[in-house]
Amino acid sequence: MAKRQTTYTPKPGEVRRRWFVVDAAELPLGRLASRVAPLLAGKHKPTYAPHVDGGDFVVVINANKVSVTSAGTRNKIYYRHSGYPGGLKEESFESLIARRPEAVVERAVRGMLPKSKLGRRMVRKLKVYAGPDHPHQAQSPEVLDLGIGKVRL
Repeated sequence: MAKRQTTYTPKPGEVRRRWFVVDAAELPLGRLASRVAPLLAGKHKPTYAPHVDGGDFVVVINANKVSVTSAGTRNKIYYRHSGYPGGLKEESFESLIARRPEAVVERAVRGMLPKSKLGRRMVRKLKVYAGPDHPHQAQSPEVLDLGIGKVRL
């Protein structure tokens, strides 16, 4: 009689989380977000399961120096709605990066994660800071090179 094969499913308590630091200076916004989102979801691990939050923590520094094409700085508009009639607000990329540079990276990464309770739990592991300093030295994060390099825009 052959032994029955079963699919391994990681339990939430078995997940080992690591900390990574990514320097966003001179990196294209979309490429940065497309490399960070799978880290938050845990897709780089052999124990990945789509219904378990098995991802790692990611600290993004220098969010104010993220790169966007010159047309993107002029044409990119962020929308939000208050929920009331006539409550649609819009803000350009230039004004948002000047006011809250962290929000630009957070919104780009959030858009690449699942739109569910699990996705909201994953985005909590993303820490974004405008400058080069962050308060997560105690977690001894690993510096991660995303392999994007400088791209001429």
